[in-house]
Amino acid sequence: MSVVRIQSEANSATLATGMDRVIARRKLPRWALVAAGAVILLLLALAWWLAPHGNRQTVPADRLTISEVRNGTFDDFLPLRSLVTPLLTVYLDAVEGGRVEKKVVEDGAFVEKGQLLAVMSNADLQLATLRSETDVAQQLNNLRVTELSLSQTLSENERAVTQAENELAKAKRLYDLQQPLAQRGFVAAKVFGDTKDDLVFQQKKLREVRAAQSTQGRLQSSQLTQLRATARSLQAALGIARGNLDQLNLRAPVSGQLSSFAIEVGESMSRGERIGQIDSPGRNKLRAQVDEFYLGRVQPGQVATVDYAGKTYRLKVAKIFPQVKNGIFEADLWFVGPEPQGIQRGQTLQAKLTFGDPAPARLLPNGAFYNDTGGQWVFVVAPGGGSAVKRQVRLGRRNTDFIEVLDGLEPGEKVVTSPYTGFADKDRLDISQ
Repeated sequence: MSVVRIQSEANSATLATGMDRVIARRKLPRWALVAAGAVILLLLALAWWLAPHGNRQTVPADRLTISEVRNGTFDDFLPLRSLVTPLLTVYLDAVEGGRVEKKVVEDGAFVEKGQLLAVMSNADLQLATLRSETDVAQQLNNLRVTELSLSQTLSENERAVTQAENELAKAKRLYDLQQPLAQRGFVAAKVFGDTKDDLVFQQKKLREVRAAQSTQGRLQSSQLTQLRATARSLQAALGIARGNLDQLNLRAPVSGQLSSFAIEVGESMSRGERIGQIDSPGRNKLRAQVDEFYLGRVQPGQVATVDYAGKTYRLKVAKIFPQVKNGIFEADLWFVGPEPQGIQRGQTLQAKLTFGDPAPARLLPNGAFYNDTGGQWVFVVAPGGGSAVKRQVRLGRRNTDFIEVLDGLEPGEKVVTSPYTGFADKDRLDISQ
């Protein structure tokens, strides 16, 4: 036991002197740690710069159109693509339906007012007109019988008054004759009394006959007036029926050039069906198509011009059609003075509508960007040309070449004026060369 303990102590001493030796650690210099941190930060910043961000986008320079803001004179006008159309167009509709029996003129012919164009037939309408004529004739005959009866009654009343007046005159003469004789006793009192009573009776009778005649005269006069008005209405109805029958003969309502008249013999036409139109001869207007942006600025009476064959012709805005279709509304321009010689209907002319006089302004070249932003903001290019930043602006009038800058841009600044398709929601553009 004592030997083992001595060996363990010896081993412990050996381990203490050989295996449990402390090893000193080596440390990096401070400058190396600082350099390593700087390199790491630089790498992180470079990775952040190169990584895509939600509010910025890299765009090739050849995809963009960059324009410069400058001072100049703004011409407030609008070019209009216009179509030559007739000044006046009257449409032809079938007032009554029927079958085309005869075509008198051909499409494209010049016609005079009232000229016969075609003849149609309608058996039902013809029979209905005949029935109407018969009914009206019978009613008119009844009215005439009634009117004759009233006239006879008026005549009888007048004869009754005349007779009463005559009898009164006789009674008055007899009374005047007997009165002085009765006072002297030559006529009996009873006889004179009867004569006096007869005079009073005849006076009363005349008053009653006249009163009856007056009352009946008023009633009969009113009834005659109504009968005559009814007769006129029946005559008018008969005239309308005959007029509808005459509508089967298609006539030109005005003079002019007949167009779109494509009916054929044997063809059946419905009531109200469009059968053609007549255009005013030798007089034209321009039907212009205008962007809906200018709906509030185009007003009747504004002046426009059109250049044709080396001459300038004046027009005015005559009518505006405010219905917007596919971003376009229409307006009619009438010539003021002579029209261009040789223009053809359906021909396209380029007109120029003037809104105001030229005035000094800051100008930005017009571009497709306006359709994407509505003129509320633009991408302004940085001085170096490597980036562009979104900026709120206020733009005013515009024409085909320039847009008036009211606020937000200064002369010399550059703006991206090409379409903003694909990056309109970004705040910054990185322009790669």
